[in-house]
Amino acid sequence: MKHRHSMRKLGRTSSHRWALLRNLVSQLVQHERLETTVPKAKELRRVADNMVQLGKQGTLAARRRAAGVIHGDENLHKVFSELAFRYKDRAGGYTRVLATRVRQGDAAPMAFIEFVDRPNELRESKPPCPPPPPRIPLPPWLQSRHARQWAPMSSGL
Repeated sequence: MKHRHSMRKLGRTSSHRWALLRNLVSQLVQHERLETTVPKAKELRRVADNMVQLGKQGTLAARRRAAGVIHGDENLHKVFSELAFRYKDRAGGYTRVLATRVRQGDAAPMAFIEFVDRPNELRESKPPCPPPPPRIPLPPWLQSRHARQWAPMSSGL
């Protein structure tokens, strides 16, 4: 059973895996596009989106949590200033993974991972979805089947 096993192991120990992801997310913040294998890109997407989310929070606690993952003060500053401003209206999906080729030496599937809404991106991003319209709340006697037996007779049920 795969309960509570959320990350790919990538053939590495836990410390080696986190060191790899920290290096990749730091390079992604610096260059805004990387080419890596597809499983690494999919794991990097989770970590990078979390770092942008911390940058949007902008608190001291969020900055300290991000500093535990991102290498370099200039990369940390870029997350909390440039990327946080760029994605202030977007609710998620800050990165995209695009499959590119098969690596010649070991036939590993390769992919680009990049931030969306940036200049020179490989594919145009879709605009952020507008929030859904607010729903009209139901009266309390219609919220559950059990409560319907106590509903007034005029409700039409």
